[in-house]
Amino acid sequence: MMVKLKVEKMSCGHCANAVTAAAINVSGVEGAQVDLDNGEVAVTGNPDVSALIAAITDAGYPASESR
Repeated sequence: MMVKLKVEKMSCGHCANAVTAAAINVSGVEGAQVDLDNGEVAVTGNPDVSALIAAITDAGYPASESR
């Protein structure tokens, strides 16, 4: 399964690393790929989407389901 989230406030490699680290720590996540240009993160695995959004938001990058 793949989940795409819109992530605000990402502007650099440090931001991408922080979002990736937050995502990877969520149970069920197998991988995470940040797209800085589009302000998104694509997460593979079978995570609880609410927990994923909360973890990334708690890291300082407001996240929401990508439409």
